[in-house]
Order: sequence, then C-alpha cells, then structure tokens
Amino acid sequence: MTDDATPPDHPQIYLITPPDFELSSFPDQLAACLDATEVACVRLSLATKDEDRIARAADALRMVTHDRDVALVMDTHMLLVERLGLDGVHLTDAARSVKKVRKDLGEDAIVGTFCHNSRHDGMTAGELGADYVSFGPVGQSPLGDGRQAELELFQWWSMMIEVPVVAEGVLDEALIRQIAPHTDFFGLGEEIWSTEAPAETLKTFTAAMV
Repeated sequence: MTDDATPPDHPQIYLITPPDFELSSFPDQLAACLDATEVACVRLSLATKDEDRIARAADALRMVTHDRDVALVMDTHMLLVERLGLDGVHLTDAARSVKKVRKDLGEDAIVGTFCHNSRHDGMTAGELGADYVSFGPVGQSPLGDGRQAELELFQWWSMMIEVPVVAEGVLDEALIRQIAPHTDFFGLGEEIWSTEAPAETLKTFTAAMV
C-alpha cells in the first residue's frame, strides 16, 4: 500500500476476504479478481479463532497475492504475521495497539487500524505509526452500534491529514462515487463476494471510482 500523502487520481482497491470461505474454491475466486482489476492490498479477515484454519488460509492466499505482487495483511492476529510470511496486520482497536505492534513488527510491515468514525482515534493512530487508517461503515447497517463514517469525515481527513485513509463497510456505487474524491482506498468485501460474479462486480465498483 502506498504512503503517498496525496490521494491518487482515483482510489485504490483494498480487498477484504469473507469471514469464512472454502479453501478449495476461494483462492481461485480471489485470483480472478486480482487478474481482472488492479488491487493494492488484500486483508485476510476470517471470523474463526482456529489457528490451523487461519494458517492454511494464509498459505493459500499468500501464493495468490504474492505471485501478483499484491500485499496480504492479517486481520488482528499480529503474532502470526511474521510466522506466515505476511506483509502486515490490520488492527481493530483504533489507536490502542499501534505503537506496540509497530515496534514488534518493524518499520517495513504494514500496520493499519480501524477507527470507526473517530477523528481523534484516527489522528492518534497516525501519530503512533499507522500506515493507514480505516473508517466505516460508510453505508447504513443494522449491525454494530450505529456509528457511521459519513462523507464529511473523509472530506475533512483528505484536506487535513496526510495518513492514507480507507473507506469501508456497506458500500454501493452511489457511495463510492460520492467519496472517491476524498479517500485513498476503498475496502471491499461482502459487497463483491456475496454476488454471483465477484470479479465482474469488482469491475463495476472500480468504474464508479473514476
């Protein structure tokens, strides 16, 4: 992922895996997406706490992503990053773990964190060494606590803060068009995996970013 302070002409794609998937088929689905559309980063985001399951998934996806020079980060489990040969970690506790994880993984690792819709948490995470900050959900959802990352947050961030920002959660084409001028990355997950043709859906979303 880039650390360029200025957003590119259009945002880059940050793919998020489903919380559960079949190892017999998902790596091929992911490969089709990476071959069809330029992707900056993939996040392995499994719901399971089974270490063996996570490790086998990471091994399978690492072959797909690294063959295509795409970064692969692990959701939450920073202790597995080096062991599994991954590129970094995506934290979910805002700024709380950033300083320690940066120290433990070193300067070359990607360290990003999810900050819901908190400017303060995002700025603190950046100051402590996060490579990117993720805000969301962008769209409305009955899940979670009702917090939503709205357009104004991304507008403010893009004008005031140099740390790259990811917009994720309940995205659709209309939201992507609205936020595209103000974000560095779009985190896309279930928005594409829940469709019959993820690679084609990804192309559609990507076209809305330009």
